[in-house]
Amino acid sequence: VQLVESGGGSVQVGGSLRLSCKASGATFWHYCMGWLRQAPEKKREVDATIEANGQTTYADSVVGRFSVSRDNSKNTLYLQMNSLKPEDTAMYYCAADSLVQWRCARASVPDFGYWGQGTQVTVS
Repeated sequence: VQLVESGGGSVQVGGSLRLSCKASGATFWHYCMGWLRQAPEKKREVDATIEANGQTTYADSVVGRFSVSRDNSKNTLYLQMNSLKPEDTAMYYCAADSLVQWRCARASVPDFGYWGQGTQVTVS
């Protein structure tokens, strides 16, 4: 699976961004997909996951502000980020793996075998 993120950039506090992740090379629709972030000098962490059936799970820090979705017809994953804070500044990665539903909802960094190159989000 090849994953390519886009949509990052610089935004003011309280602003919004929409990240996209285009997948190719495999059957996208049945993969567990995730958005993860890595801030400078911090460990990579999961922000949100979405199962093949569309069920979503979010980290506490983004609940109510971020929304993950997928368009299987376009092989594309999205992350709508609202009410952005300076602490959201990070490199954001799209990730995928063929995880069963309960694993997807509880997925952590090592569970994902496929990664994009990342897209930078800066909030100031």
